[in-house]
Amino acid sequence: MIDEQKEPKPESNPSERAASSVVRAIEKDIQLDVLHDGEMLPSERDMMERFSVSRTVIREATHILSSRGLVESRPRFRPTVKKPNFDTAMGALEGIVHHLLNEAGGVKNLFDTRIFMEVGLVRSATENATKDDLQALKAALDVNEAAIFEIDKFYETDMAFHRVFYTISKNPIAEAIHKAYMTWLGPRWKMMPRSADRNQFNFESHKAIFQAILMRDPDLAEAALRFHMKDAWAQIPKSISEN
Repeated sequence: MIDEQKEPKPESNPSERAASSVVRAIEKDIQLDVLHDGEMLPSERDMMERFSVSRTVIREATHILSSRGLVESRPRFRPTVKKPNFDTAMGALEGIVHHLLNEAGGVKNLFDTRIFMEVGLVRSATENATKDDLQALKAALDVNEAAIFEIDKFYETDMAFHRVFYTISKNPIAEAIHKAYMTWLGPRWKMMPRSADRNQFNFESHKAIFQAILMRDPDLAEAALRFHMKDAWAQIPKSISEN
């Protein structure tokens, strides 16, 4: 038998290894609060001396940190630290999600995850919403009703009403997810046809969800939410829904 010789794995680029080492060190400094949120990174010269690497490696490491949402880079300014949080995590996904939304079925897939999320949130709200939570939801509903004849404002109050479901959960991940949905889906939602009649119908759907939560009926709240979301999807132009 002839022994098959395996091809040796190519060694990684030394510059990439050096940049990765710098990134890990800076990430640790941010995690341990050696570098604070909003603080400028050390100068390139100082980091070159600390890590014994070239300026090219430092700039490559800074670019990686920026792509991960851990530093903010601006022209002619030294990069500043951005302490990671759930908003940072969602923001880091933005480029990938926008790419996926342009694939066939991408918008529908993301919209379906929003339905799944909000079904759980409204069911939870029927059991856990406090008096203050219910007042916040009622206030958002009232503002939504007042904007029925103001097309652009109604959209904003519509999103604000749904946002209350996420805040009732008292879970920062849920609130970050809501912001992400608005960022990812918002531009497409604004392309939907709008009218006062359509706004009135949407308001009535919101009102039905609120009343179900007020009655502490999770099944009724879920049914009202699903009806509302199914109807909302039916209004989306074909040119958007096919993406």
